[in-house]
Amino acid sequence: MDSVYKIIELVGTSSESWEKAAANAVERASKTLRDIRVAEVCLLDMTMENGHVKAYRAKVKVSFKYED
Repeated sequence: MDSVYKIIELVGTSSESWEKAAANAVERASKTLRDIRVAEVCLLDMTMENGHVKAYRAKVKVSFKYED
């Protein structure tokens, strides 16, 4: 059976690490999206305050099966 997948971009944040930021994005999305198949980390950055890292950010593309 042929399938169609939708891709959305999310930005997760964490005060601990980029890995945690990416995981936060996917875990939160999984609460409202069904059948998430792939998560691709596209960009890593961080916000700074007074020369110190305030938050790690991960831009993540998430794909899930498109249903009628």
